Amino acid sequence: MSEDKRRKLKQISVFLENRKGRLWKAMNVLSSAEINIRALSIADTSGFGILRMIVHNPEEAKKALEADNFVVKVNEVIAVEVIDEPGGLDELLGVLNQADINVEYLYAFVEKKSDNAIVVLRTEDVDAGIAALEASNINILNADDVNLL
Repeated sequence: MSEDKRRKLKQISVFLENRKGRLWKAMNVLSSAEINIRALSIADTSGFGILRMIVHNPEEAKKALEADNFVVKVNEVIAVEVIDEPGGLDELLGVLNQADINVEYLYAFVEKKSDNAIVVLRTEDVDAGIAALEASNINILNADDVNLL
């Protein structure tokens, strides 16, 4: 597998009706399938939500959720390590801004084994995002790195 492919994480996006029990049901399906969630974010509108997750086995998660009538999409995202202090995210976004790369969305979590935070982001052009981040020596994580956190 090429290094570029390894640096792209598979994220699953689940479309949830904005009604009681749907989020729980999605979590129940993943739990029953023994899928471990490494990071998640949910954004909502009045009618539906989008649950975005990094999981240890995205193909199995997609299969399990679709078998339970959830609408699921797999996207490529980038996960990077940033220092967990004021300015860490500013530096990351500054690199992408200088390279004229649009960030569609991001979410973050604190990595408990070090002083860093992990930021998962989706850019309009994932390859260009990776190239700009690499050129600035920002640590890009691969799926193995994220699954070990």
